[in-house]
Amino acid sequence: MRFGLVAGEASGDALGAGLIRAIRSRVPDAVFEGVAGPLMAAAGCEVWEPSESLAVMGLVEPLRHVPRLLRLRRDLARRWTASPPDAFVGIDAPDFNLGLEQKLRKAGIKTAHYVSPTIWVWRAGRARKVARAADTVLCILPFEPPLYADLDINAVFVGHPKADEAPDVVDAQAARRQLGIAASQVVAVMPGSRGSEVERLGGLLAETMQRLGAARPALHFVIPAARPDLRDRISGQLADAGVDPQRVTLLDGAAMQAMSAADVVLQASGTAVLEAALLRKPSVATYRVAPFSYWLARHVFRIRPPHVTMPNFLTKEPLVPEFIQGDAKPGPLADAVLALLDDPQRRQFISERFDRLRQALALDADQRAANAVLELARS
Repeated sequence: MRFGLVAGEASGDALGAGLIRAIRSRVPDAVFEGVAGPLMAAAGCEVWEPSESLAVMGLVEPLRHVPRLLRLRRDLARRWTASPPDAFVGIDAPDFNLGLEQKLRKAGIKTAHYVSPTIWVWRAGRARKVARAADTVLCILPFEPPLYADLDINAVFVGHPKADEAPDVVDAQAARRQLGIAASQVVAVMPGSRGSEVERLGGLLAETMQRLGAARPALHFVIPAARPDLRDRISGQLADAGVDPQRVTLLDGAAMQAMSAADVVLQASGTAVLEAALLRKPSVATYRVAPFSYWLARHVFRIRPPHVTMPNFLTKEPLVPEFIQGDAKPGPLADAVLALLDDPQRRQFISERFDRLRQALALDADQRAANAVLELARS
């Protein structure tokens, strides 16, 4: 069997790699090809274009990439139409993949979209677009399939792969020993996986660390650099903010280990916030986009969700303090982190609620997604 795949960014690469391994466990000679990252390549996908090509963000910033992305989508549609795979799976990146899926589906190719777009936050009309583009949508959140109930699409809840990866027990002390950290309190700082995120948020987080360090002389920080090329940039931001390098452990990757070692996680809003929740770690989240993009989102597209982090949509009460755009300042961020550090009972309460969430989402997503894709390919 042969499968076409297009994954956007690091999170899509991880989903794609898990899907490939699960399908290969039942169809050892299956062939995979398309837009993929290093994890998918290692799992056996032939890379036609790297996933990083789709990693653009914001509302205005991606405009300069539109001609290139349209050419890539045309080329992929032409290539797969000429030599159809048994099924195509678009992994996340809905602005790119839904259009591609629609072209391929019109050509008679069976299509699946892995990870429902956030139609429950904004652009609800995209549910109809998903239904036009895909035969099957693989949902990672339990409340998503009912949103497609009135549409002609097979919506399947597969669970969340990150919940499957999360250990039953998180030993913070063991993680600290492995990292050589002897401090009594540790804050993990996650500035994001994209260069643009680190550029926009790294200085803010470094200034917050400086304030935290001044308030808590015994506090230690651990920062996982998502890519090797971001390490020097993060180091420069820490130096500019006056953060003592002796109080920082800077890692190459190892985000799960860094969060496991922490009492509190200070991070860019995104996938990592849910990952921290699945490790039962109290978090403080922040985010900034270009001012014009934020203005467009608020006043033109009317995007005003009650929350911006996934855990706050999945728990009865919001448990992750969020500091977005104009509220993203070192003082309030530092105060929110200190409040959690100083309240072990609150941290325990949050950890218990997050553990319930982990259990609800840990359903062996890779295998469930593989079941749905194989069923689609064989139907």
